[in-house]
Amino acid sequence: MKLIKYLKPYWLLAVLSPLLMVGEVVIDLLQPKLMSRIVDEGVLGGDMELIIKTGLLMLGLVILGGAMGFLCAVTATHVSQSFGHDLRVDAYSRVMGLSLEQTDKFTTGSLVTRLTNDISMVQDLVSMILRMFVRAPIFFVGGIIMAVSMNTSFALALVIALPIQLCLILLILKKAGPLYRVVQKKLDRVNSVVQENVGGMRVVKAYVREDYEKDRFGRANGELRDTNLYVLKLMAIIGPILMLIMNFTVIAIILIGGKQAGAQLLQPGDIMAAVTYVTQILSSVMMVSMMFNSISRSSASSKRIVEVLESDPVIKSGDASQGKGSSYPCITFSHVSFRYPGTAGLPVLSDINLEVHRGETLAVIGATGCGKSSLVNLIPRFYDAIEGEVCVDGRNVREWDLAALRRKIGFVMQKSELFSDTIANNIRWGKEDATIEEIKDAAETAQASGFIEGFNEGYDTFIAEKGASLSGGQKQRMSIARALVRRPEILILDDCTSALDLATEAKLLAALRERLQDTTVVMIAQRIASVRGADRIAVIEKDGRILHCAPHDELMRISPTYQDIYQSQMKKGGEAHESV
Repeated sequence: MKLIKYLKPYWLLAVLSPLLMVGEVVIDLLQPKLMSRIVDEGVLGGDMELIIKTGLLMLGLVILGGAMGFLCAVTATHVSQSFGHDLRVDAYSRVMGLSLEQTDKFTTGSLVTRLTNDISMVQDLVSMILRMFVRAPIFFVGGIIMAVSMNTSFALALVIALPIQLCLILLILKKAGPLYRVVQKKLDRVNSVVQENVGGMRVVKAYVREDYEKDRFGRANGELRDTNLYVLKLMAIIGPILMLIMNFTVIAIILIGGKQAGAQLLQPGDIMAAVTYVTQILSSVMMVSMMFNSISRSSASSKRIVEVLESDPVIKSGDASQGKGSSYPCITFSHVSFRYPGTAGLPVLSDINLEVHRGETLAVIGATGCGKSSLVNLIPRFYDAIEGEVCVDGRNVREWDLAALRRKIGFVMQKSELFSDTIANNIRWGKEDATIEEIKDAAETAQASGFIEGFNEGYDTFIAEKGASLSGGQKQRMSIARALVRRPEILILDDCTSALDLATEAKLLAALRERLQDTTVVMIAQRIASVRGADRIAVIEKDGRILHCAPHDELMRISPTYQDIYQSQMKKGGEAHESV
């Protein structure tokens, strides 16, 4: 019921389609009566003129009914396709507005299934309702009226057959209905496995895990097959039994009609018409069973769609579009603590107090898993702190309009996410109206212009999905160029130079210092050589606290954690690092 609003823009066609179906069904109900007249009065009465006139009338009605049926199909299809389109657009927009913790909860595979298969199920149901939902009841009621009007004795056969059919349908649907939600969950699992394997194909091949992943897909696919088969077996029972009941009912009609005809109480044409009407009545019940089957399946799908549509973003946008002024620090963390939603135990970050000034380059370093990425994810509000407040330009990030806040920030993530498009358009993601000169300038700063210009088509080179045709270092430099082209006030580099050699990284950092003097840079890195040139370095301890934030030389005096990192890297060839 919650999805009915998507039919409102097409209400006229949604009303017209069933009316056209009513016209077609009424014409179909008249055909047996006219045929009865041809047999009784034309054939048996020897009236050729009546046969011709009635035959032409039937032909005209068939043409009219066919036209109505065609128009009904056209209008119903238009309504259902438009309904599906609008619903899919809204659902996709809702997914785009969800917070990261919500997309993690749904899983990618499940969201893909909901936006494709589930919506298609509901869309097909709309088309069926506009056609069969009218056709079946009218055939059912109209057929009973027409059959009983010929002879009330025919009602006895219907009184016995119909309750048996209806009870059987309800019994099977009651058992099969809940299983459709299970089927959709199994489909979610299949989609998830496929996406993981396609996305991680290089890892699969590198570790020679093809057979393992085939088995994993086989298990997921097998579970989907088994559940589907079980449901389909239940539904397959309905058809043959209903057909058997219908045939026995036809036999009963012929027996009753034969006795009546022998006693001169009924004409042969009436028996033929009655058989046709009974067939239409019982066929309409079979149509209803198919409809309820679709309703059961679509109900499971609609609930899953509604779950997405009713999922309000956990991260809600504020209404502030600008900060409080340049007198405030660019970024401030005040007694900030954070843990990921749904987790327990100690926080990832504990009581963080930190100020980052305008134009300053702040590096963040610490052991693996200490919360470095979690810290920078709080700035654009990918997540919210559980305690304390994060401010940008003196204003709490919770007060900022999300779009306005994120437009101030250029974020380069650990994993380079590129799209199947040209190199220029991938960089242009940072600024959709960027000129080719701005794109080239950003690429030059990111040390990407060299390899880009080496391609035959340069910036117009089309790259494969997720940048599969590029090396890790090339993807990282393109991601950096994408952030730089928007000329952000705040640039966040989340360990995004790990695939670069030290010489290239040094050139990149030098170019950033030269060209982005007014930009506040927050960079996460694992290597001392990458951060030692920063204005200050924040050291995150293993318990998620920042005890020291100072330049390299001072940290070497006061921070045991920083000294340990430095010494461990020196043992692994750090002298080379330091000389870069």
